[in-house]
Amino acid sequence: MSMIGTKRVVKSGFVNFSRNGIISLASVLVVTITLSVIASLIFLQAILHFSLDQIKDKVDVSVYFTTNAPEDKILSLKSSLEKLPEVATVSYVSSEEALATFRDKHKNDYLTLQALDELDENPLGASLNIKAAETSQYDAIAKFLEGDTALAKDNASIIDKINYHQNKVIIDRLTSIIDGARKLGFAVTLVLVIISIIITFNTIRLTIYIAREEISIMRLVGAANRYIRGPFMIEGVIYGVISSILTMALFYPLTLWLGNNMTDFFGMNVFTYYTTNFFQIFAIVLVSGILLGSISSYLAIRRYLKR
Repeated sequence: MSMIGTKRVVKSGFVNFSRNGIISLASVLVVTITLSVIASLIFLQAILHFSLDQIKDKVDVSVYFTTNAPEDKILSLKSSLEKLPEVATVSYVSSEEALATFRDKHKNDYLTLQALDELDENPLGASLNIKAAETSQYDAIAKFLEGDTALAKDNASIIDKINYHQNKVIIDRLTSIIDGARKLGFAVTLVLVIISIIITFNTIRLTIYIAREEISIMRLVGAANRYIRGPFMIEGVIYGVISSILTMALFYPLTLWLGNNMTDFFGMNVFTYYTTNFFQIFAIVLVSGILLGSISSYLAIRRYLKR
């Protein structure tokens, strides 16, 4: 298609959009609703991932060492753990830090503190707190800790306890919940997107149905399919662009209200997420709008070009 032909197609698309009036407005509103569903799914996915990350952050495996364990051997084991691909972070808690934490936790328990003061030495050993990249990977970390590599030479004598088996039931349950939540979120997203696409397609098909006589006349005078199809696809792109802007404008006050009133409920500030990721969200909504409008127009007009 030549440059002049392209300009004519684009101009015809804008003319069709402005001429259809109420029908164009209805199409824009339907596409806006569709894009609002997509944008809502983006926020719901963000809230879901944030909640799952919060749950994962509360799960760890701790290795407790004997009170006489040399610090250099503990740090050597820490270094070995950090090299494992399953491990996200490893934090070292010295015996002094463990004692200070214990005292703070039992600051109102005078009998316990009194008994602790009567001891000549610190009864608590150092520990390593290990967080996995995924909850399903704790089993592999536990096997490493219980294997020959971690317990080589004198390391076996310095490890007092590994609490993985005590937490295994909780970790397995959380892993199942997280996997189930992700699968359910994907399934719900897919169903809602398909429904939204069907509604948008039918609305744009109605717009093209109204122009069926004009399409028939263009075919009678010998217009090529691309010149007939082009203006309607441009019209679909216009629907998408305008609807994307409206969607982002609608979500500004909505996320602002949710951020001010529902942060404790969601566990995250939705408005902060909106402002921080504005351009990424707008890009997804804009591309979705353009694809919805143009592809729906392409499919809707195809039946008239086959006659």
